[in-house]
Amino acid sequence: MLSSRRNSRTTGGAPLGRPGARGAQAPGLRRPATPTARGGGSHPLVRGAENASLFDYEQRVKAAFDAIVPVLKRVSGLQHEEDFERQAQHMARQQLGFELPAAILADAWVDQLDMRRLYAWCVFETYQRFVDDFFSQEPLASSDEEGFGQRLQEMGFHIMDISPCADGRLAHVIRYVLRLPYRAVRRKSYAGALFDIEDSLSKWTETELTRFREGKPNTADAPTRYLKLVVYHFSSVDPTHEGCAAHGSDTMRAAEAGRERLLGFKQAVESSFCCGASIDLLLVGLDTDTDAIRVHLPNGDGEIDVTNHIDALELYEQTRGMNAGQAEAAIADAVAAGSAGAAEGIQGLASWLIANNMSQIEYVKQYHGSHYSDIGHAERFIGAGIGFEEIQLRNLTYFAYMDTVEEAAPDLDVGVKIFTGLNVSHGLPIPVVVRYDYHGNVPGARERAIAHGRRVTEALRARYAELDEKGLLHTLQLVRDCTSRGPLEVVDSSANGQPQQEAH
Repeated sequence: MLSSRRNSRTTGGAPLGRPGARGAQAPGLRRPATPTARGGGSHPLVRGAENASLFDYEQRVKAAFDAIVPVLKRVSGLQHEEDFERQAQHMARQQLGFELPAAILADAWVDQLDMRRLYAWCVFETYQRFVDDFFSQEPLASSDEEGFGQRLQEMGFHIMDISPCADGRLAHVIRYVLRLPYRAVRRKSYAGALFDIEDSLSKWTETELTRFREGKPNTADAPTRYLKLVVYHFSSVDPTHEGCAAHGSDTMRAAEAGRERLLGFKQAVESSFCCGASIDLLLVGLDTDTDAIRVHLPNGDGEIDVTNHIDALELYEQTRGMNAGQAEAAIADAVAAGSAGAAEGIQGLASWLIANNMSQIEYVKQYHGSHYSDIGHAERFIGAGIGFEEIQLRNLTYFAYMDTVEEAAPDLDVGVKIFTGLNVSHGLPIPVVVRYDYHGNVPGARERAIAHGRRVTEALRARYAELDEKGLLHTLQLVRDCTSRGPLEVVDSSANGQPQQEAH
């Protein structure tokens, strides 16, 4: 039965980060200031105060997930003590901020405590609290959001549509790496950044129709273009092992695949409508060890040379001793020199993204050293479906945009392979959040989202039946009205107090 999350919980947990009464705001998770002013770092273009706020938020969210295993290890050691349930609940309240499901604890005296189900339940509970906090407190809101659309149009674009790889090390590419307002950018992730051309074509059509019918974000006769951007990734520390799994950790293959998908999309638009259809392309590479980007600009004919790029890390080092104006001018000059005849608007956009990336480069240097310590996968769960705009943190989630399991099988298989190494090899289950956001103002949308999620959940558990039967795959099915800032609604969870097979 579907119920709101607040009514389906076994206990009224506190907001993410501490135990206490619902509705209170967790210390350190208050909405951080996100100033647009430069300065505060060793590089003149770095937003030092913003870096501190973003780091504080990232640490608190990840700490909430990472506390689960240590707490459950201690709970496991108590399961044969006389007052086990009381001790376990006290420990969970103090260290996780919520109580554990009483039904699972109550059965521990009969048999061994079902640690796999308990682990999945805690991951799902922490995720739901994280999402509630995200939408109620808006910790990653950007003060640049209002001016973003205008600035984008001034550069000659009316929408930015980004397809990064589904790898969790790119989940923060919008709000952190590129420092863009996440609500103003379309993002859909795919394994290997191999986005669905038909889906992007549908979005292009919808965007142009909205411009024609409603004049949003500008009128159809305005000389702006649809911008499609692909973000592939690579590893500078261990390039042959920690690059993109979908492309065999081959950086050149990843870049070439991104370019071919972009060109295929452009051809689809022009073939379906006209040769002059308004579209521009940009290919960006991300070093997941340092968060530095490299930008491949199209030439005057729209072709992209994957062997030619502008490296943000090199520009960071070259411009550190300059003032802000000099650094921005130096970046613009480097972009112009490496553009091979690219249009002025795309050059301006590339300069903007590189300048923004200066903050993230220093973020990694300041808080992690020369590179992240977790250069490999360290995701906490798989997210599958449509939605997840709150996922703006690195290595938190492996995300598979999904209409059907069959269509998204390559993305799912990559995610399951990753979690087989992360979790299954240690006896822990793979937690999968299946979520479909819907537009509450559309009649029947909620019911269709619920039915869609159920079909996908059933298909997912059938595809990985062996894992499911062993308790090594757990699913949480959710829906959410994306037209409001309200909470998630829980449809079903295999990690609730009933045995997993009864959740089918």
